[in-house]
Amino acid sequence: MSWGVFSAVVMAEPSPDAFIARFDRDKDGKLSREEAPPPIAQNFVRIDSNNDGLVDADEIAVFRQRVVQAARSENQPGQPPRVPDSIEAIWDIPYAQTDHPRQRLDLLLPKKRTSDKPLPVVVAIHGGAWLGGDKRQVVGRLIPLVASGEYAGVSVGYRLSQDATWPAQIHDCKAAIRWIRGNAKKYNLDPEKIGVIGWSAGGHLVAMLGTSGGVKELEGDLGEFTSESSRVTCVVDFFGPTDFLTIGDYPSQIKHYAPDAPEARLIGGAIPENPDKARQASPITFVSEDDPPFLLVHGTKDPLVPHQQSVVLRDALRKVGVPAYLITVEEGGHGGFRNPEIERIVDAFFDAYLRGVKHDFEDKTLPNSP
Repeated sequence: MSWGVFSAVVMAEPSPDAFIARFDRDKDGKLSREEAPPPIAQNFVRIDSNNDGLVDADEIAVFRQRVVQAARSENQPGQPPRVPDSIEAIWDIPYAQTDHPRQRLDLLLPKKRTSDKPLPVVVAIHGGAWLGGDKRQVVGRLIPLVASGEYAGVSVGYRLSQDATWPAQIHDCKAAIRWIRGNAKKYNLDPEKIGVIGWSAGGHLVAMLGTSGGVKELEGDLGEFTSESSRVTCVVDFFGPTDFLTIGDYPSQIKHYAPDAPEARLIGGAIPENPDKARQASPITFVSEDDPPFLLVHGTKDPLVPHQQSVVLRDALRKVGVPAYLITVEEGGHGGFRNPEIERIVDAFFDAYLRGVKHDFEDKTLPNSP
């Protein structure tokens, strides 16, 4: 879990006392490990500075400060990771004609392609509650695809909510897609075969790329390739928010309708007071029959983004005739899935819609562990 997501949970209450009160089932003014939500329970020994087996408001206050400091550190673009010798990596390419460090992408190309034909592209978008994270953290998912010689890979950075409010984030992502098309001949890429994959906030952004093709208000005018299309060929959405107007109606460790919720920071105000902005930031708003195929993956025990968010988007897409499939991970949380079958299905999905390899898909419920 990224520090951006930690921040979303730990900072969801206005004060340490309010945070304690929310989870304090025995009303003793402190949290035991059993009462604590996962971000606290997983770090209990580090937070419990006096080793009394309980966490009080003062200890939560110290931990909140550490989370803020770590999130700020995470928000600095990371160093390039090591990639296999079989891959050519071009780091930090500006796609928006600005000097903003977040408006950069990383391009991965196989040194030995399986053919001379233009390569399909898989674009990865990181999560972090729109507050943190970095494009480097998802490069690893692209490496096996690129190393196969069958794909090019792109990891996209975007402005966070402390940099700019919505729709800046989708403007950035669409500018990156247009950059790919604008440079397709240069790198021998197939401009008609661009798939996207994202996790959490990144899942939200790839879902929005999928449903908002042709929506002028979300297109923006960034970069030199404004005449290119920002539509994508297929979407893989891992546990991304899809409907801001209903996300707080289901159990979650985040108070999604609060004025300091991640969604509120994204759109510039609490959801209940800003329904039009919330609607415009919801992928489900723009579902139409010309949307690309979707694969959604979501755990039943996700403590941050309710599983129902993927259910409602799947249902809305199917209602208008768009192929949409939901992989439900039984007992799965907010990522960290351990069943390799999930990634095999993702690979098959890209193979089917980007390379024309025959596969049949259906909704599945898989265990979190094989």
